[in-house]
Amino acid sequence: MKPTLLIVDDERNTREGLSRALRRRYKVLLADSAMTALEQMDREPVDAVLTDLRMPGMDGLTLVRRILARDPQPVCILLTAYGSVETAVEAMKNGATDFLTKPVNLDQLEVVLKRALETRRLAQSNRQLQQQLDARYGLENIVGQSEAMQQVFETLKQVAPSRATVLVQGESGTGKELVAQALHQLSPRAGNGFVAVHCAALSDTLLESELFGHERGAFTGAHETRKGRFELADGGTLFLDEIGEIEMPTQVKLLRVLEERRFERVGGMDTLEVDTRLVAATNRDLRAMVDAGQFREDLFFRLNVVQIRLPPLRERKEDIPLLLQKFIRQFAEENQRELDGMTPELLEHLQQYPWPGNIRELRNVVERMVVLSRSDRLGLRDLPPELREGKAPPKATGALRGVTSMQDAERRMIEQALQDQGGNRTRAAEQLGISRRTLHRKLNEFGLH
Repeated sequence: MKPTLLIVDDERNTREGLSRALRRRYKVLLADSAMTALEQMDREPVDAVLTDLRMPGMDGLTLVRRILARDPQPVCILLTAYGSVETAVEAMKNGATDFLTKPVNLDQLEVVLKRALETRRLAQSNRQLQQQLDARYGLENIVGQSEAMQQVFETLKQVAPSRATVLVQGESGTGKELVAQALHQLSPRAGNGFVAVHCAALSDTLLESELFGHERGAFTGAHETRKGRFELADGGTLFLDEIGEIEMPTQVKLLRVLEERRFERVGGMDTLEVDTRLVAATNRDLRAMVDAGQFREDLFFRLNVVQIRLPPLRERKEDIPLLLQKFIRQFAEENQRELDGMTPELLEHLQQYPWPGNIRELRNVVERMVVLSRSDRLGLRDLPPELREGKAPPKATGALRGVTSMQDAERRMIEQALQDQGGNRTRAAEQLGISRRTLHRKLNEFGLH
């Protein structure tokens, strides 16, 4: 089947001349303006677009930006009689595959088109293969083509088949539990259980019982013997989120399990043995906690056999278009909406925002836009007011920007919860969905008394 080529030029002679020269090898479509070209593409998918740069109304550069906001992306080649290095650089920055000057050398044009379409075909094949591999290896839920995420994927594939304990570090909302699940799915343990425990949500006493189980009568309310998460994950993977919230007594017991693979239930005498692979996650600096005497150094070394650092979204902005496509498709399907992607202006705006809440925040914003959108394409008007008006967090430099904004937001939430609950810390912690111990630590951290 011939590739479909769309030629866009306001000069009739140029359009028809190029069509005569190329129609032997391509199915050629013609458009006399950028808007006509977009309408053509709405009716029929194309493999390549050959567009003039200077046209009345929308110019070729803007057309290229609009085209490349679609999925799948065709090859885009710009033609101009006003060739310059600056224009060529700008065209390539905006995603153009190549840049040719008029009058067009037809032999050169055919070579450029053939090479670009072959590259596109290979890229599509590689993408399909990667999707198959991702589905096979449990990485289908983790999106990213950035160099930082490719390093994460490589580490995941390399370490997953081993029994090594893994420490996943990253800010809140970066997807640490998804990484833990991928490690499990990639491992020989995939046929057994994946058990997750969110340590900050439990008091120290409850956490010990959750991890190691308890015997009947071990404490008030223990009416029957109960298996802990280590037993439930025997032969599989145990994921401990927010490991930095565990108190010292439980740290000692956890260390023993990692060293000996043995433990006793709370109130029990029998020693149990398990074969459980541990994956831990934290958004805190455990090394700094060790230095401050808040975390056992020997446990830190046991946990930190292999470390995977998940970069915040502000450090991998090139992945934002992929994440947006994924979430738009997902929520459009869930809400039975027919959506044709997003406008280039929206994409540019979202790539400039620092995303202090990382992927979790991006996901929530997209879901809201999809549900409330009144058109078939998401645009700036669909953004929540605070994002549309550019109310980004307070300015800071580098990696501190997201941290500062999150700390400010966290402090405000804690203050509001305490106010709502009349200063009652237990009820404020319940409102926030955290343990009283975590709330106490946060109050000290922020100087709130």
